[in-house]
Amino acid sequence: MREPLFLKQNRAKWQEYENLLFEENAEEENPDRLAELYIQLTDDLGYARTFYPRSKVIKYLNGLAARTHLLIYQNKKEKSGRLLSLFTQELPLCYYRNRRFLIYSFLVFLLSAAMGGLSAIKDTEIPNLILGDTYVNMTIDNIKAGKPTGVYQDEDAFGMFFQIAFNNIAVAFRCYAAGILFGIGTLFMLFYNGFMVGAFLGLFYNNNEFSHAFPVVMIHGTLELSAIAIAGGAGFCLGSGFMFPGTFKRLHSFQLAAKDSVKIIIGLVPVFTLAAFFESYVTRYENMPLILKLLIIILSLAYIVWYYFIYPSIMAHQIKLESYGKNPSF
Repeated sequence: MREPLFLKQNRAKWQEYENLLFEENAEEENPDRLAELYIQLTDDLGYARTFYPRSKVIKYLNGLAARTHLLIYQNKKEKSGRLLSLFTQELPLCYYRNRRFLIYSFLVFLLSAAMGGLSAIKDTEIPNLILGDTYVNMTIDNIKAGKPTGVYQDEDAFGMFFQIAFNNIAVAFRCYAAGILFGIGTLFMLFYNGFMVGAFLGLFYNNNEFSHAFPVVMIHGTLELSAIAIAGGAGFCLGSGFMFPGTFKRLHSFQLAAKDSVKIIIGLVPVFTLAAFFESYVTRYENMPLILKLLIIILSLAYIVWYYFIYPSIMAHQIKLESYGKNPSF
């Protein structure tokens, strides 16, 4: 059978299947029809792999089959503990589906931070323009007083914790919500925040305090800045769902992206909480041993890399093997 005829004969069936997947509680309300279509879909997928190995239809059918498997897989886990399955299964799978957006966001943030740092080093007025004269003058006064990062010691730790947590969540939410502007708003927010961080560190470099300030700032900054970048990834996901619907209807694509992006933001709550704790209770001890500072930074970075990138890949790979055998093509 020629591929155009194969597509023509099965297009209506696949469209019905696709629409069914977007219905609320599809597995509970239409289990028989969903199972029937799933069996037919896997047969069509096997046929396409055999006779049209280079066709784009394989990727499309893989996507439908994988979505069904993850739907069933996640619903089964919810019965044994919704909160636990959310953080151990559902969120990691969400990170895997949207890993490219997370990577793009980290790259933009790191590049803008590098640009901010280099700009501040070449033009000492940049920190004043970005951070404001009051903040820069306060930091310089602290440096002269022998406590470069004294800004983290000026307030009560308990009150500082809630203030920092609220501010970090607000920044992340703005970075995410700006994604509704086709991702351009998120791009701007990432660039601005990254450039500001770079200019802040450049200020210390210009005053010969970078080696002291950087590990102190990164005690909390590793988690805090990573969370902002991850929120940016959620924003890119939201914008992409509308801009690039792929094989789905634009509304369905946007709904799916919105659900995933909200999950990404929800998953940041523990990160922001821990980052606020470090900044309010730990960073103030700037003279702690360097080895202890590095240990906190390394463990924080390891957590981000493992939970948001490595563990999701391992989990998704296991599910693929369970669904399609040991040689999956998607």
